[in-house]
Amino acid sequence: MTDPFDHYRPAVEAALHEALVCPDDGPEQLYGMMAYHLGWRDESLAPTELRTGKRLRPLICLALCDALGGDWQRAVPYAAAIELVHNFTLIHDDIEDDSPLRHDRPTLWKVWGLAHGINAGDAMWCLARSTLLTLGSSGHEAATVLAAMALLDQACLLLCQGQYLDIAYEAHPTITVAAYEQMARGKTAALLTAVCAGAGLLAAADSDSQALLANLGEELGLAYQIVDDILGIWGDTALTGKSTASDIASRKKTFPVAYAFEWEAARGSGELRELYQRPSSQAVDRRIMGLLNRSGAQDYSLAQARRRHGSLHTLWAQVGARGPAADALTQLFDSLLLRDH
Repeated sequence: MTDPFDHYRPAVEAALHEALVCPDDGPEQLYGMMAYHLGWRDESLAPTELRTGKRLRPLICLALCDALGGDWQRAVPYAAAIELVHNFTLIHDDIEDDSPLRHDRPTLWKVWGLAHGINAGDAMWCLARSTLLTLGSSGHEAATVLAAMALLDQACLLLCQGQYLDIAYEAHPTITVAAYEQMARGKTAALLTAVCAGAGLLAAADSDSQALLANLGEELGLAYQIVDDILGIWGDTALTGKSTASDIASRKKTFPVAYAFEWEAARGSGELRELYQRPSSQAVDRRIMGLLNRSGAQDYSLAQARRRHGSLHTLWAQVGARGPAADALTQLFDSLLLRDH
């Protein structure tokens, strides 16, 4: 069965490759490290064909622009810039999370060290901005290019704020659902908000439609993250590729856990709070799982994901997109929010 997003994928890949062409006076190794992260090169920087990212964000951007009646090909620089920003955050996240592996191979910083890892992430952020600026060469007016840059910069700031909160919460004994959602709005939803609002901008949608699209992107991001959090605790290992309750073992303060903290606090208990500060072990992790199940955290989280899924469909109907691209996006939204892996 043909993937409807394959219509846009070659243009995204071509733009990403073009962005990573080393200038004549540039250090080839720096660009090679970034290409390694994107899955195009191995540790010796020889060309390779490894699994790359899903390109979810740029593909949504282009399909949405198309569904709104815009010329999606003129939006490719923005879509590529979004993907470069996403990967800049992944490079830095791997460092901040002390992650040794991504896609079953060493992370960039593990191969070349912390200093090069930080610098490569910064370079990818710069490439994102320079790529976005080529919107002018695609026929967009300067005011539109500046508005697109403002969307991307705001998303980057919100991403950094969300990452700050995520790191800061590691030192907190508990968090609330509201605190979790504040973090997720930055870390997960901000870039999807920029994806959807930017697609509207580049399709020449009016300001009300752009605001609707921004809200749609936020709902998509928050619902996606809640579903991801549910799967991180109760997902089928055979489907997710992660061990059952892997997020519990690493003591992540995800949406279900935040809810369970509140449930426990309302009952005057501190057992979950105390257990979450202990090192992972089978006995302790089983007790944590028991408390989560007793609190109804899974059912509550599923209900919240479904609520946001419903809100997304309401917004999507108000946007009024039509045609094959709109149909493909409807199916994609459902697949992301109803997935089991």
